[in-house]
Amino acid sequence: MALLRYPAPVDYDAQMSAFENFLDDFKTSPQDSITHALGNIDINEDDLSDEYDFMDEDDDDAQEQRRSERARRRAPRHKYKELLQELADRKINEIVIDLDDLQSWEEDVNEGLKLVESVERNTKHYVEVLSRAVDKLMPQPSNDITFKDDVLDVLMANRQQRNRTLTEAAENLRDPDMLNDTYPAQLTRRYTLVFKPRTMTADGPQKALSVRQVRGDHLGHLITIRGIATRVSDVKPIVQVGAYTCDRCGCEIFQPVTDKQYAPLTLCPSKDCKENQAKGQLYPSSRASKFLPFQEIKIQELAEQVPIGQIPRTLTVLAYGSLVRNVHPGDIVDISGIFLPTPYTGFKAMRAGLLTDTYLEAHHIVQHKKAYTEMQIDPSLLRRIAKFQQTGNTYEYLAKSIAPEIYGHLDVKKALLLLLVGGVTKEVGDGMKIRGDINICLMGDPGVAKSQLLKYISKVAPRGVYTSGRGSSGVGLTAAVMRDPVTDEMVLEGGALVLADNGICCIDEFDKMDDNDRTAIHEVMEQQTISISKAGISTTLNARTSILAAANPLYGRYNTRLSAVENINLPAALLSRFDIMFLLLDTPTRDTDAQLAKHVAYVHMHNRHPDISGTESSVFSPEEVRAYVAKAREYRPVVPQAVSEYMVKTYVRLRAQQKRAEKKNLNFGHTTPRTLLGVVRLAQALARLRFSNTVTQDDVDEALRLVEASKESLAQDDRNAGNKRAMNASSRIYNLVKGLADSGACRPDDGLDNEEEEEDEFGVEMSLRKVKERVIAKGFTEQQWLSALDEYTDLDVWQTAGNGTRLVFITAGGEREGSEDI
Repeated sequence: MALLRYPAPVDYDAQMSAFENFLDDFKTSPQDSITHALGNIDINEDDLSDEYDFMDEDDDDAQEQRRSERARRRAPRHKYKELLQELADRKINEIVIDLDDLQSWEEDVNEGLKLVESVERNTKHYVEVLSRAVDKLMPQPSNDITFKDDVLDVLMANRQQRNRTLTEAAENLRDPDMLNDTYPAQLTRRYTLVFKPRTMTADGPQKALSVRQVRGDHLGHLITIRGIATRVSDVKPIVQVGAYTCDRCGCEIFQPVTDKQYAPLTLCPSKDCKENQAKGQLYPSSRASKFLPFQEIKIQELAEQVPIGQIPRTLTVLAYGSLVRNVHPGDIVDISGIFLPTPYTGFKAMRAGLLTDTYLEAHHIVQHKKAYTEMQIDPSLLRRIAKFQQTGNTYEYLAKSIAPEIYGHLDVKKALLLLLVGGVTKEVGDGMKIRGDINICLMGDPGVAKSQLLKYISKVAPRGVYTSGRGSSGVGLTAAVMRDPVTDEMVLEGGALVLADNGICCIDEFDKMDDNDRTAIHEVMEQQTISISKAGISTTLNARTSILAAANPLYGRYNTRLSAVENINLPAALLSRFDIMFLLLDTPTRDTDAQLAKHVAYVHMHNRHPDISGTESSVFSPEEVRAYVAKAREYRPVVPQAVSEYMVKTYVRLRAQQKRAEKKNLNFGHTTPRTLLGVVRLAQALARLRFSNTVTQDDVDEALRLVEASKESLAQDDRNAGNKRAMNASSRIYNLVKGLADSGACRPDDGLDNEEEEEDEFGVEMSLRKVKERVIAKGFTEQQWLSALDEYTDLDVWQTAGNGTRLVFITAGGEREGSEDI
């Protein structure tokens, strides 16, 4: 019985000719190719070339040349034909087939071949189909091969020449067997062909999938997956075509490799060895083989993609050729590629049985949050920034744009803005580095939006890592030693601080970390490195990150009966490494509480923040804040001599203030040389915000104001509690009696009728017996009461009347702050 034959779903020959026509005929205009969608604004070449108009004003020839150049670039051009020529000239090594171009060309031709749909459904096969079309249409190089070229270029040219010679001989002699002696196509291709997915589909914009949304229906399809890269392996060469040389007949044998594992050839399969029964031995020839760069990437679901009660899923991504080194750990990326199955190998295959693993073969990678140096700023945004800079309020507007849904905390938001900008990292002549990253600690009562501020900063920063203190260990923050599943070697996998390199690491619940784990941060906060000596691996990893920590006081809420040092309960060695430390207290105040309640109600009603200063345009979006910070970080401000002398005098004054505060038991933190370096970093960040390369005295004053504001908030309740402990018994009795007089208590029984006249004429008249009973009830002794009565009578603060039965409170002064005021 004959097997059933299933006809091919598509006509591959017709599609092959259609692809050749597409590569040869597709035209595009520069307006389509260089338009950048930034902030929903399209920018073409004319927007970028205005600066030449005033330069060519007086030169007619230059103007005419400029016009002709613009006209030439406006003319339609053959996009892929030019790419093929650059490929032949060895200027590029990657050709990207944009499916949007293919779709637009297919709609114009209207042949009904469904090219785009076929490519998306069977991508792996169409990579080879397009590669054959590229090989067929490959033009001759513009320049001949010379001895100055790379060895690989010479080998490629010789192989292509031999293939052409054999093809012509086979046609002339009509001997198709001669084509078997040609080089494999993989050996003559010096490029990687990848597909760029469509941006729009019939159902709307192309949406990226999460890892758990990938199903078996997607096998072989071109899909896009969004996630965060957790581990990136080293780049290693992977063999694509293995070459061997026979020791008997001298033939070159080539073995294409398509799987993860293969068995190398040992016996020569050439015609000469078979006829002579020589069984020649094959020896590998690495120079004649073809290797591709290979990198394995592990991506994990984003936090917002994980359902409640589930753990994030991971997927393996394999990158080849020009796509390696495009992803770093911690990057949030959209990876488009082919979803393919792969069998388990080695001991895993014995355990897995019939199960197979899946992976994604990368074709196109899009970074979501680019580094500051790679960002392209929209010219319209630059004009808006310049307009705000003319008002002189850019610093205020940017600070209010930091988490505008959170009410108040303006000084804290200013400090967080300076954290994003950062100071200048310097390296002195002997190699010692002085960090420019700013570290900030936010400590305060529950419910003051510390975690929300941390979340916002981690999203605005291009490389922001958010972690919690209780859920983080010392190994998870620094680095862990594990076995690489690809090479089976012991490798280091970076933790949160390594992932946040050149970024910001936000650590919530900082006070709930174990002391042993917290010590791992000490080296990072000052030297910005992580030294590892584990499992025979001794190395130093870079951790050039800013630390933004949030913590609660010792007993959950700030206890005013204890000093600030007792409340914070963090080691002094760690506190000195923070440039600014804010204390956010939840103090009940009628006006503030009313404004806060209105703000929260407005946000819940309108799902947006209220207008600031009556105008919506004064608030920058997170993307605009990131672009502004990227522009500001291009400057490297220096401190002039006059400002340096001013900072020296200020530092001496701060040390003198600390000495006086220590004598009065009002000291919280020590003013160390790290404090001076912190002021320098803050001043440099303020100069960067002004787009200036010079630090001014105003920058230093504002930096000192922020430092003093943070210390003032820390010492405010500590000073109040300290003053109450420092007051003697007489002062406390005075404050108690004054409170009774202000409240109208302890009035004499017979003085109720003419109370107002006596108060206006003589002062407040009180019953001496009732006042004494209140004072004794508060825990004071009778001797203390009599001493206070005599002391304030001599000062003419009150007088006794009515034969010692009444006390007339004469003065209406403020509360006594201590015994030295008496």
